[in-house]
Amino acid sequence: MPKKLKLEGLDCASCAYEIEEALKKEGFEFALVNFTTKEAIIEGDIEKAKEIIKKVEPGVKIIEKEEHEHDDPKRMLYFIIPSLLLFAIGIVLRYYYNYDNPFVFGIFVVSYLLVGWKVLRNAIINSIRGNVFDENFLITIATLGAFAIHEYPEAVAVMLFYIVGEFFQDLAVNRSRRSIKALLALKAEYANLKVGDKIVRVKPEELKVGDIIVIKPGERVPVDGVILEGSSSVDTSALTGESVPRTVKEGEEILSGMVNLSGLLTVKVTKELKESTISRILELVENASARKAKTEKFITRFAHYYTPAVVGLAMLIALIPPLVFGEPFSKWVYRALVLLVISCPCALVLSIPLGYFGGIGRAARDGILIKGSNFLDALSSASIVAFDKTETLTKGVFKVTRIETRNGFTEEEILKFAALAEVHSNHPIAKAIREAYGKEINETQVKEHEEIAGHGVRAKIDGIEVMVGNDRLLHKFSVEHDTCHVKGTVAHVVVNGKYAGYIVISDEIKEDALETIKELKKLGVKKIIMVTGDNKDVAAEIARHLNLDGFYAELLPEDKVKVIKELEKGKAPNEKIVFVGDGINDAPVLAVADIGVAMGALGSDAAIETADVVIMDDKLARLRGKKHLGVTCPMESTTFTIFSMEATCCF
Repeated sequence: MPKKLKLEGLDCASCAYEIEEALKKEGFEFALVNFTTKEAIIEGDIEKAKEIIKKVEPGVKIIEKEEHEHDDPKRMLYFIIPSLLLFAIGIVLRYYYNYDNPFVFGIFVVSYLLVGWKVLRNAIINSIRGNVFDENFLITIATLGAFAIHEYPEAVAVMLFYIVGEFFQDLAVNRSRRSIKALLALKAEYANLKVGDKIVRVKPEELKVGDIIVIKPGERVPVDGVILEGSSSVDTSALTGESVPRTVKEGEEILSGMVNLSGLLTVKVTKELKESTISRILELVENASARKAKTEKFITRFAHYYTPAVVGLAMLIALIPPLVFGEPFSKWVYRALVLLVISCPCALVLSIPLGYFGGIGRAARDGILIKGSNFLDALSSASIVAFDKTETLTKGVFKVTRIETRNGFTEEEILKFAALAEVHSNHPIAKAIREAYGKEINETQVKEHEEIAGHGVRAKIDGIEVMVGNDRLLHKFSVEHDTCHVKGTVAHVVVNGKYAGYIVISDEIKEDALETIKELKKLGVKKIIMVTGDNKDVAAEIARHLNLDGFYAELLPEDKVKVIKELEKGKAPNEKIVFVGDGINDAPVLAVADIGVAMGALGSDAAIETADVVIMDDKLARLRGKKHLGVTCPMESTTFTIFSMEATCCF
C-alpha cells in the first residue's frame, strides 16, 4: 500500500525531480514526488526512503501525517526586505560616499546572510553527502569568490536575484494549491444516516458500504450510492460541466459531488468517501502535475556540465601558472576567483527568461496568461488539441432552436403554454423557453402549479391543464405521442391530455469556434477532438458542425483523464497534448495534459489555478496566436543564450 509523506521545505521543482529519480535508482518501483503539493507517494521501505530523501535534500523536513500547514512563502519577505534595504545602504555608502571600511563590509555581509544562509547550508550539507555541483554549490562559490576579491555588491546582488526568483516561484506554486481547496468545497460536510427509524447526522468519512442515507433537496451527495427510493433532479455541473440538471430515479447510481435539487432520496452507499468520485477527482488534481512528463529545464541540464567545468578551469588557472611557470600565487588565485564570479550563471539564468519575456508579455497584452516559459516550449510541439464542450466550444447559454407541432397546435400556442407552465421554475430549460416567448407573462393566469420530480411540471392555466417535461412524463400519464427520441435537450408539451408537440433547446456554438479549429490545423495540429460530459447525440451534432476529428461523450472527470492518457500512448515522445476547458470538473484533466488551457472569464477558480495557460476573455481565436507564439519564442531564447555565453568567453 503506497504511503504518503509530507515534505516541508521542498522549494524547487528540480529538487522534487532529483528525489524521485534517486528513489527509483534505489529500487523503489513506485515513487511519485509532487512539488506542487509537497508530497511523496512511496511504496516500499519508508525508513529507507526517508534516508534517501534526506541525503538528496537535507533541508527537507519529512512529516508522516495526513494534515499539515504548508509553508507560507510570504515569510521570506521578512528576510528579503531587510536584505534589500541593507544592500541599498551599502551601495550608497560605497559608491556615493566612497566609504570602503569594515562597517560597510559588515552591512554587505549581513545583507548576504539574511537571504543566503539557506543556500550556504544546503551547499555544505550536499557537498558532504556527495551531491556536489548543484545550483546551491554554484551560487555559493560564485558569491564567496566575489567577497574574496572585494566585490561585495556583486556577491549580495547574485544571492538576492536567486532568492527573489525562488520567492516568486513559491508564490506561484502556493496559488496553484487554491484549486485543491476549491475542490475540497465540493465535499459534503455531513450525511444523514438512517439508523432504524431515526436519522442521524454523521461525517461522510464515517459511512460504510451498505449504509442507508437520506439526501434532502438542496443537499450535496456525500458518497457514491444507488437510489433505493425517490426520484429527483440533480445538479451534475461540478462533475460533468453541464448546466442542465439530470433526472435520477430508483435503481440508478448517484455520485458524490452532485447536488440534489428537488425530491427526497433514500440511497444505499456503494463506496466509502476515500473511494468515491469526488475524492478521486481531488486525488487526480493533487497528483496530476507530478505525473506529467518530466521536462528537465535547459539550465538544469546545462548546470550538470557547466558547474564542474568552470570549477575545474578555475583550479587550473590558480595552480598551473604558479607551479609550472613560477608565477606568484596571489595573482593567479585572484584571476581564478574573477573567473568564478563572471562565470556565475547569472547571464545564463537571465538570458533564457529574457527570450520568453517578450513572448509572455505579448501574450498578456492579447489577454493570454502563460504561467511558465516551459509551456511556450511545449506549445511549439502541440499535435493534439482536446476541447471541453460547454462554455469552451459553446457559449453555455441555452436557447430554443426548434419547435415541432402536433394535433393542430401552432408554434405560438406551444411556446405560450410552455412559458406559462414554467413561470415559477429556475431550471435552465425553463429560462430558455420564457426568453424565446419574449412577452410579459401574467402569473395570475396560472391557478395551480405542481412540480413532478424527475418528469416535469403540471399547471392549470385559465382552466386548461398544461404539462411540460421529458418523455417519462408522457409515459407516466399515458399520453399518446409519435416522438420519443429527439437529438438534444427536449421539452414535450401536453394540453388537456393531448400531445401538442415539443420544443428543442440547444447550447449555442461560439462564433469563432469553427475558424479557430481550421487555423489550428493549418498551424500543424494533427488531431482535434472534443471530450464532454454531455450526451452522445448533442456531442455528435457539435462535432459534425465543427468538423472535429472525433469526440468522447458522457464522461466524468476521471474518464476525461483516461482519454488523455490513451491519446498519449498514440503520440510521438516529442509531441504534446493540449486540453482546453473551463469548469471545476476540468481541473484534473487540465493538470494531467501536457498543456492545460482554461477559459478565464467564465471558467471556475479551480480550472484557472490548475491550468498552465489562461485565456482571459474566453475568445477561442486567442489559441491561434498562442500556438504561433510557441514556435517563435524558443528560437529567441536560443539567440539570447548564445549571446550571453559569447560575452562571458570574450571577457
